[in-house]
Amino acid sequence: MLNLIEKTERLLSVCEECLNRLPAMRELDREPDFFTEVKPYADTNHKLLDEWTEEVKSWIRHEKPKYVHFHQIDSLNDSMKQFIVQSFYAKTGKKRFILSINSATYTFKTVLEALGKESDE
Repeated sequence: MLNLIEKTERLLSVCEECLNRLPAMRELDREPDFFTEVKPYADTNHKLLDEWTEEVKSWIRHEKPKYVHFHQIDSLNDSMKQFIVQSFYAKTGKKRFILSINSATYTFKTVLEALGKESDE
């Protein structure tokens, strides 16, 4: 069972995977098979993201971190679910896609930093 820090780090690496996948898919210039490629990857990571969202909200309720808020977490959950799937499709618009991933990455790093501070105290 992964703890909150491990889940956060895993989701951070999913952001990186998505960021690297889009240019690779553009280079290959092919449509992925939805049921064998996209859906299993998306399902696994959406489940992890939902678990993380619940845990991080509970942590926010109890610890009240200074720079992490509920609306950020909800926004991250929505946008990440989209860009996980979009990363498989060469036609995905690059600018918004990259901005979404950068935003998610920033939030994950902010959460990790806050969790790190908490364990130091």
